Amino acid sequence: MMVFSLKGKTAIITGGGSGIGKAIATTFAKHGANVCILDFNVENGKATVSEIEKDSGSASFYQCDVANQEQVEAIFSKIANNNAIDILVNNAGIAHVGNIENTNSEDLDRLYNVNIKGVYNGMKAAIPHFKKQKKGVIVNMASIASSVGISDRFAYSMTKGAVLTMTYSVAKDYVAEGIRCNCISPARVHTPFVDGFIAKNYPDNQAEMFENLSKTQPIGRMGKPEEIANLALYLCSDEAAFITGTDFPIDGGFIKLNG
Repeated sequence: MMVFSLKGKTAIITGGGSGIGKAIATTFAKHGANVCILDFNVENGKATVSEIEKDSGSASFYQCDVANQEQVEAIFSKIANNNAIDILVNNAGIAHVGNIENTNSEDLDRLYNVNIKGVYNGMKAAIPHFKKQKKGVIVNMASIASSVGISDRFAYSMTKGAVLTMTYSVAKDYVAEGIRCNCISPARVHTPFVDGFIAKNYPDNQAEMFENLSKTQPIGRMGKPEEIANLALYLCSDEAAFITGTDFPIDGGFIKLNG
């Protein structure tokens, strides 16, 4: 018997077309899940599905703006018509660099709509299905910025703090319904977003900046998307059946070993 098996389970993963979301999607598929990828980027979403299918996994893609409640609910209903929904991973999110003075209202609204409302929309759409089944698992992607101060991350920290407290609230409200809800709080993870950020902002010294960012983690490197995916796999598996209402930092020692 495979440890952390998701065989026969349907998992919805928002933002599953790239980065951490892609790693979660491919990892879940390798462990038997029927993976439903929701992503705004069609090319990325379809490419991830193709990769999973080439590896003999089961996956489907749905273009989705997670900030659009009607669209999210319609996709969840469509998926539920074919398969019971067992797992939701709210991974879709966007970043912003800036303190409160250089964060304008448009920046704030943009991050709110994806990082907060998107998580709300996913959970609101999933919970009625979970209640009918008397079981379900939610993993929300928070951040170390949920609980510690990060320079120039005002709006991002605000939204990820909301993800953390939404997780606690949903876990408390639905524990008697057989629904588990946890969140993962990564530190800096090496994704295409990081590479793009460095290339855009530090075109003349990319290697140096990559090394500097890596060294901000006490362990000496950035996390790997696959490491976050393995934690998500555990939390969504039956082996984690006694875990709910908990935040899991995965940060190379950032929170406890800095300062």
